[in-house]
Amino acid sequence: MTRLRLSRQRPSLAALAGELADASCRRAPVLPLADRFPGLTLEDAYRIQRLNVERRVSVGGRVAGHKIGLTSLAMQQQMDIHEPDSGFILADMIAPSGSRVNVGEFMAPRIETEIAFRIGRDLNGPADLRAVRTAVAEVFLAFEVLDTCFTDWNITLVDSIADNAACAGVITGAPVPVDDIGDIAAEHITVGVNGTTVAAGEGRDILGDPFKALVWLTHHLPLLGTTLRAGDIILAGSVHAAIPLVPGMDIRATSTQLPAIRTHAV
Repeated sequence: MTRLRLSRQRPSLAALAGELADASCRRAPVLPLADRFPGLTLEDAYRIQRLNVERRVSVGGRVAGHKIGLTSLAMQQQMDIHEPDSGFILADMIAPSGSRVNVGEFMAPRIETEIAFRIGRDLNGPADLRAVRTAVAEVFLAFEVLDTCFTDWNITLVDSIADNAACAGVITGAPVPVDDIGDIAAEHITVGVNGTTVAAGEGRDILGDPFKALVWLTHHLPLLGTTLRAGDIILAGSVHAAIPLVPGMDIRATSTQLPAIRTHAV
């Protein structure tokens, strides 16, 4: 008699994308994908991410830019992941400085302080430092609210990417023309919570120069079927390890040349 061998087949990427979308909607965490399906590749993870972005665009969402994650040693050490990743920023994820963050709308929120750019002209493919610098119109501080639809933050790069690189919200500071700022790598940023300094960093903590993060992105996005467009907001990366976000936190970040930014968690 022939014995049947039972095997567990991996769900389709569309099914996995649907699982993550449902987890985020219901705020009901799921087990990390990489633990359950070790064969998932980075390409698979970016496809899952893109499927969920397309899902949101299909119901009225609009892509407004991109986040680059894991560009600082502090974040790579915190997450034990040692290469950058990227996620999409949608328009409904963005709020101005001074806005409140409702912690109850997330599952395990954290917050980072970022150097961010607004692109002034299209970059239709891979670019070098010179091309990237001339394409940037404005620079500003931003807070990125991170969240995970997984059971904890002990995740792999595959999990991070599939979950939109953990990007859940963006709070933007007042923009400054990039030509008015000297060496962005030398920007010193200090972060305070309820009046007490909790973190600090410099622009050079982002791959040595925040513009290098943009160079990486111009080489990376065509692999995902897209490029940088005029008006896009780009988060270049955090200058410090992510801070758990809980109600009652009044968070303010200051910089050498860029306008201060603040938010309050409720």
